[in-house]
Amino acid sequence: MTFNILFFFFYRTTKSCLCVGFLPCVFVSASEQVQVEPVGRWFEAFLKRRSRNVSASFQELEEEEQLSEEEEDEELQLEEYPMLKTLDPKDWKNQDHYAVLGLAHIRYKATQKQIKAAHKAMVLKHHPDKRKAAGEQIVEGDNDYFTCITKAMEMLSDPVKRRAFDSVDPTFDNMVPSKAEGKENFFEVFAPVFERNSRWSVKKHIPSLGSMDASFEEVDNFYSFWYNFDSWREFSYLDEEEKEKAECRDERRWIEKQNRASRAQRKKEEMNRIRTLVDTAYNCDPRIKKFKEEEKARKESEKKAKAEAKKREQEEKERARQAEEAAARMLREKEEEVARQAAQQAKKEKEAQKKAIKKERQKLRTTCKTHSYFTDNEADGVRMMEEVEKLCDRLELTSLQTLNEALASGNKEQSKAALEKQVRNTNRSKPPYLLCFHPNVSISAVSTESNSSPWTTEEQKLLEQALKTYPVNTPERWEKISDAVPGRSKKDCMKRYKELVEMIKAKKAAQEQVTAKNKK
Repeated sequence: MTFNILFFFFYRTTKSCLCVGFLPCVFVSASEQVQVEPVGRWFEAFLKRRSRNVSASFQELEEEEQLSEEEEDEELQLEEYPMLKTLDPKDWKNQDHYAVLGLAHIRYKATQKQIKAAHKAMVLKHHPDKRKAAGEQIVEGDNDYFTCITKAMEMLSDPVKRRAFDSVDPTFDNMVPSKAEGKENFFEVFAPVFERNSRWSVKKHIPSLGSMDASFEEVDNFYSFWYNFDSWREFSYLDEEEKEKAECRDERRWIEKQNRASRAQRKKEEMNRIRTLVDTAYNCDPRIKKFKEEEKARKESEKKAKAEAKKREQEEKERARQAEEAAARMLREKEEEVARQAAQQAKKEKEAQKKAIKKERQKLRTTCKTHSYFTDNEADGVRMMEEVEKLCDRLELTSLQTLNEALASGNKEQSKAALEKQVRNTNRSKPPYLLCFHPNVSISAVSTESNSSPWTTEEQKLLEQALKTYPVNTPERWEKISDAVPGRSKKDCMKRYKELVEMIKAKKAAQEQVTAKNKK
């Protein structure tokens, strides 16, 4: 048996090298011609030769293709990124990947071919080996800014990662025009905004804003599209945690949960922004106003036609209604005038009492301050200041006047004793609950059932609230008031009301006597 060792040459072309190798083959018989078919890149070259009707070698075809790509690369104009060398590779999430590759002027419109060409150009210019050979000092490891170029290529060459980055494009203008801006130049303001945001649409056929001459159907179709806008924009690029860094499955699940919640919140904010844009445009659109006016005019015309048929009948009804309204208005005005005068009188009395109370409170504060709150101890002085303020808040006018007279008539020791006594009495008692009523309110017949037990604070509060809820002109007023106070009958409520009115009258008379006395 003879062995014939033949060298089977093959080559593999890339854009940078030609590889040639050999493979020893052992034959047990004479060489035999075999029919083979080209595959892969060789099949592509075969088709090119056949279409051109030429017999070119693989190397010539590869060189021609490489030359064509280089010419296309030359046509692509890249923008130099001045901040490139200052980028921190660890802060890659905050870098503009398009700017890093010199594609800031093209951004999301860049094709994969342009991205590859840009990356190739950046590698040829900024590769550490190139810079090192040129004498530049190179940072060792992944801290060199060239890592940012690699990361940019990784993000933009992967469709999923690129979509994530495009969704949060730092140069995208999320601004929504205001109503004031839109009303002046509606089409000039909103047309570019909708055009800008249409890049997020899942659907490809996007209706345009149109012009003032657009039909109702065209305008309705436009707003229907945007009110049902389906956006592909997502915010996974802004995830604060990367699940790949998790040390266990539970931590990874927790990170995924946090990221999902964050994305959902940002998605909600994005859809609210789109909705605000559409709402603002709709409210500013002069065509909408025009359509509404046309619809209003049509309805008014129909309404007018129907009204003419019943004109006489409506005129008679209108005269009767006006006469009835005039009578009711006169009665209502008379009642309102009576109520207004009563309210003015009550207001005057209230203001007078308020001024008197204010005067007495100021007098009490001044007297106590003049005597250093009747103490030489700073801590007791602070306590007495608080007690004096409490007296000002809780004491009624007569009590304040009596206390001020006592403080003014006695010496310092007597004044101090009077003040401390009033403080003790006030602290032992709860703030009184008073009602202000008009003394001329009529009271109808009451039921025979009654409850002789004293009125509690809670019952007093319920009675006050019921009197405010059901004014004098309320039908069956006292029945409703008694229903609002559990355990008290209509008779009890009216009796308590009378007592309070008498108390207020007596208090008012006492105040008038004090006022007359002071004038003398």
